[in-house]
Amino acid sequence: MTGETHTTLAKAEVLIEALPYLQRYAGRTFVVKYGGHAMGDPAAARDFAEDIVLLKAVGINPVVVHGGGPQIGAMLKKLGVESTFVDGLRVTDKATAEVAEMVLSGAINKELVGWIAQAGGKALGVSGKDGGLVTATKVTRTVTDPDSRIEQAVDLGFVGEPSTVDTALIDTAVSAGMIPVIAPIGAGAGGETFNINADTMAGAIAAALGAARLFLLTDVPGVLGKDGTLLADLTPADVAALLDDGTITGGMIPKLETCVKAVEAGCEAAVVLDGRVPHAMLLEFFTATGVGTLIHAA
Repeated sequence: MTGETHTTLAKAEVLIEALPYLQRYAGRTFVVKYGGHAMGDPAAARDFAEDIVLLKAVGINPVVVHGGGPQIGAMLKKLGVESTFVDGLRVTDKATAEVAEMVLSGAINKELVGWIAQAGGKALGVSGKDGGLVTATKVTRTVTDPDSRIEQAVDLGFVGEPSTVDTALIDTAVSAGMIPVIAPIGAGAGGETFNINADTMAGAIAAALGAARLFLLTDVPGVLGKDGTLLADLTPADVAALLDDGTITGGMIPKLETCVKAVEAGCEAAVVLDGRVPHAMLLEFFTATGVGTLIHAA
């Protein structure tokens, strides 16, 4: 067998390995939260767009929700707008909210639509404000005073979380052969604009759609055990135990809380995986071993 023939056979074996997954999820929806390292790297962005277009081509309906925290921070700095944070959430006054909407719904959203177009797909860039997609309510947070140990309410300004999701706009776009690309901005009941955490937005949309998968692309391999090994398969009960014993810490806590909430609300499974790995989403979905952490109901 020549080297060329061996390579050709290896490609065929990859397709055969993917076949049962293609059959099982044809016509189903995948919600993908895109952010982190991949957003600042043109090669990674190109790979991501190709992956999304491939999913659409094989009969799966991808829905993309993107972040943009670093880009918002850079624009605020450029404009001389100061930012403060509480528990990792940016305190968003009216000026900051306007900049966030400009960066998220404008620059980032349309850049991603462009990448997908270059890869041969048709993307529709919207925010949660379009078509009444996401109605948001103000986020409330408390912090504990280190001296008195008394909890105090903190006003985060125009930071919101989804209260209702109307999927009509997504359904219309998908049925027209388009790939929805959604900026994490929502409107309040009074018409005010809220900035929403992209992970939270993606989880709420995945639950509302009854998605087969929610993918959270991050800058880490997935959920790691205390010995540093990847935990490939978790249930909500497993996640609760890992939170209790301190295995899960820092920024991974809200991500896993989002995954558990989505799974418990109707999404079949959620995956935390490393967006820095080329084609990580395809490796996770179309291979038997996968490359991230899968969270699913027991």
